[in-house]
Amino acid sequence: MGTVRLKRELSAKYKTETVGEPAPPPAAQATKIPAAMTTPYQALHSSQSHFWPIRGLPYHVRTWGEPGPTLVPWVMLHGWMDVAASYQFLVDALDPLPFVLAPDWRGFGLSASPTQDHFTFPDYLSDLEGLLDHCQALYGHQVFNLIGHSMGGNVATLYAGLRPLRIHKLVNLEGFGLPPSSANMAPERLRRFMNEVKQLHQGELALKTYDSAQAVAERLIKTNPRLALDKALWLAQHWAQPNASGQWQILGSAAHKVVSAHLYQVDEVLAVMACIQAPTLSVHAQAHDLHARWGKTYTFEDYRARMSVIPDLAHLEIEDASHMLHHDQPRVLAQALTAFLSDADHLPHRPTQSAASSA
Repeated sequence: MGTVRLKRELSAKYKTETVGEPAPPPAAQATKIPAAMTTPYQALHSSQSHFWPIRGLPYHVRTWGEPGPTLVPWVMLHGWMDVAASYQFLVDALDPLPFVLAPDWRGFGLSASPTQDHFTFPDYLSDLEGLLDHCQALYGHQVFNLIGHSMGGNVATLYAGLRPLRIHKLVNLEGFGLPPSSANMAPERLRRFMNEVKQLHQGELALKTYDSAQAVAERLIKTNPRLALDKALWLAQHWAQPNASGQWQILGSAAHKVVSAHLYQVDEVLAVMACIQAPTLSVHAQAHDLHARWGKTYTFEDYRARMSVIPDLAHLEIEDASHMLHHDQPRVLAQALTAFLSDADHLPHRPTQSAASSA
């Protein structure tokens, strides 16, 4: 495919490689997995599992590659109702393989689910702070490259503005944020929050269970028809586990379904984003679903306008991909990340400060 070149402030398109027969369009791929299709994807690079004490919780963290005191780790942050293992296909496509670490957010995957009936966004920011502190204490790293998808992209972007000297480069994978809100929306939002907390305790928000890992894989393909069968079978075993009754339970707390009590404040978000010093790459799929999700209340042009407050910004569009672009086009994304982060393999050009002193 050749060298990937990024143009600052411009949108670049990367076509997919065609290998063998072209894949059928998404709508043509059946959701039901054939009985003979029982072989999951085989990972090229096995991850190591760690449980780190972060803010009183045993946090599950996956690592790939080897740490080095002069290297800048790649920290990959997953999205809502996802897990760290979701990055396996992307990691397998990286060449060379950097030191990568990816946590399961609190209440997801193998990380502990705290005894709480709702989650707040600042918790993710403080958890990330604790994660990087722990990594620094273990390996000596002072600066990091952040790569976040969806919800994880929003966390990464905000953190890069809050601790600008700690982040060397930032990659936002479809972390679009939310439509603007207004004060008159607060009463209904708080009512909804209270109602959903009540529904949670009454068992009305419980996550669906599945009869088998294959049924979980079928559910993943239904959500993303571009997902290959072998990858769906592999992901299913990390996205869910059998419970005491033998049903496969999604590894996520139902409390994540409770709406935030706090309205999304665009002005506050922009104020934080304007503090970002790291070169930033915003990556989106050609088939992004912003219009389908929000219509005219929040458009892709609105998102581009928000991101424009970041001083050093590049945009990248990936063709033949959906929201889960790290599943759909891992090789294309890996090549783009390697090109963007290639000069970030060693200590950064900016002086660093500790997390506590980063403005």
